[in-house]
Parts: sequence; C-alpha cells; structure tokens
Amino acid sequence: MADPNKPGELVVPGKPSPLEQAAIVLLSMGEEPAAAVLRCFSREELLEVTQVMSRMSGIKVETVKHSLQSFFDDYREQSGVHGASRSYLKRSLDLALGADIANSVLNTIYGDAIRPKMARLQWASPKWLAERIVHEHVRMQAVFLAFLPPALAGDVVDALPEESRDLVLLNVARLNEIDRELLEELDEVVDRCLESLGLQSASVEGVRQAAEILNRLPGNRQQMVELLRARDPEVVSEIEVSMYDFFILSRQSEANIIRIIEEVPLEQWAIALKGAEPAVRNAVLQSMPRRQAQTFEDTMRRMGPVPISRIEQTRREIMDAVKGLADAGEIEVQLFAEAVVE
Repeated sequence: MADPNKPGELVVPGKPSPLEQAAIVLLSMGEEPAAAVLRCFSREELLEVTQVMSRMSGIKVETVKHSLQSFFDDYREQSGVHGASRSYLKRSLDLALGADIANSVLNTIYGDAIRPKMARLQWASPKWLAERIVHEHVRMQAVFLAFLPPALAGDVVDALPEESRDLVLLNVARLNEIDRELLEELDEVVDRCLESLGLQSASVEGVRQAAEILNRLPGNRQQMVELLRARDPEVVSEIEVSMYDFFILSRQSEANIIRIIEEVPLEQWAIALKGAEPAVRNAVLQSMPRRQAQTFEDTMRRMGPVPISRIEQTRREIMDAVKGLADAGEIEVQLFAEAVVE
C-alpha cells in the first residue's frame, strides 16, 4: 500500500496494490458510477480507498492500463488520471452517503494527514509554539490550535499576546470545514516548526523533579534531605516547599488530617480552603465532626472573597505546621499517591 506520508507514490511503479487498483478504477469511471460502487463498501473499506484516491496524482497510463485490465475485458486507450480533488471526492461521497456523512469522511481523510506531524509538536513548550504562530493570520492560528490537544492549546493561547486571545478563540469556535488549501498552508507552518524544533532549548522544573524523586526514594528520605542540606541549604529549602504542596492533604489518612486540624486554627482553614481542589476540601471537612463542619462552612461563607496572596500564604503556614508534625514523628505524611492492591 502507498506510504501515507508520501502522496501519490506507489509501492512498485506500474504494479499497484489491489487497494491502489481499486482507487484508480474509481477515479476512471466518473463520479456517479464511483458513487454506486462506494455505496457497497463497508466504512473501513470506504475510508481506505478514498484516502488512497485523495493522495494519487499524475498516474502513468501504463499503470492505469494494468489496473483497468483487471476489471474490464475490452479496454480502450486511456489518458493519464489525475488524483481526486476534495471537491471530486465530496461530490462522489455526497451521492453515495449523503452530505453529512461525506463531510465527516473527508474531515477524517484530510485531518489524519496532518495529525501525526502535529503530535510531534506536543514536545515543544507552549511559549515556543506561540512564538511560531504569533505572526500568522488569525484563521491559521485557530486551525493550528484546533489540531493540538486541548490542554496544550490552552497553554499556547495563554502565551499569545493578551489582546489577540479572544479573537483566536472565537475563530477556533467558528471552525467547521477546513478546506484543502488551508490544510496545505498549515502543513507548511508545521514543517517550519518541526525544522526548528530541534534547535529550541528544553526547560525542566528541577526543584519539582528532585522533590518527586525524593518522594519516591526508598529508605530514609529524611537522611538524604539532610545530606543535600549540608551541600546547598537554599535549594533544599525550595525542594521541601515543593514536597509539601497543599494538595498532598487530599491523600492523608483520616487520623493524620484530624491531628493536623487540631494543630491549625479553624480561621486559617477557612482561608486556605477558599478555592481549594474538591479532593482537599472534602478530606478536611469529612474529618471534622458534623456540627463543627457545618459551623466551619458557615464561617467560610461569611468571610467572603479573600485575596489570593493571603490564601497562598495561609496554605504555606499550614504546610509548615504539617512538616513540623512530620519532623517530630507525630504523623507519617504520604507525600505522593501510591499504588494499592485490593
């Protein structure tokens, strides 16, 4: 079968595969007869043959003869056959399947050709990708984002100039059918990105990575921390902050949470849990006696909005208290989510 990354190339020139022969015959017979044949195909067969049809171009007469002789006893001289354009395939598929299904099939054909390239861009930083597309017209930016995973696309949008973000998102929302010309232009943009991808520097969150390694280190982790502290106290301080992230409260035992609640005033909890992840909020509230939990939620509602800086500072103070309890041996903190066996 043809290499999907090399449009128009046959495996052995003059000796097309059975799938390529079928594509050539369909291209030779015209739209309505081709539509009648396509109606007889399964979904998988239809996708395969139309993908091959869309990629063929400049097929030699001898290759056409070889294919047609397999289907017809009486063959007349034919001219070369050019590959099916999107409009040709759309008219044929409209007749065979109806407009809605035809559009879905065509989107699959032309979209699948670009997706493998776009997948390689997932290793690039969002800021770098934003710099690559910032000078493209807004519709191209929208198409580029449409083919990225949503999480990465969101980070790329965030890295674009603030004044253009809403317009880009609006154009993403307006996308429906992307024509072949725009996809070809996108292909050129992606190729330029891939050419320079190897030249970009890589960013690594060293402190967080070291914290994750320490969290999973077997044996006496505290001893390793103290050895590191002797070499670079400032870096170890950053590592410890990263290890004792506020979210780890969601994975503590009920006994641990109860002890931490005893150590931290309720007023601090009311501030720290503002906007907290549901897992953290539930872990704390479910460890409180019911009456206390109700009183606590009333306190949070009466408090109203709280500045983010104050919330972050309060969370740091709570995690300092958690670390103090762990260092004193009063609790054994679970710093990461461990695999369990039922």
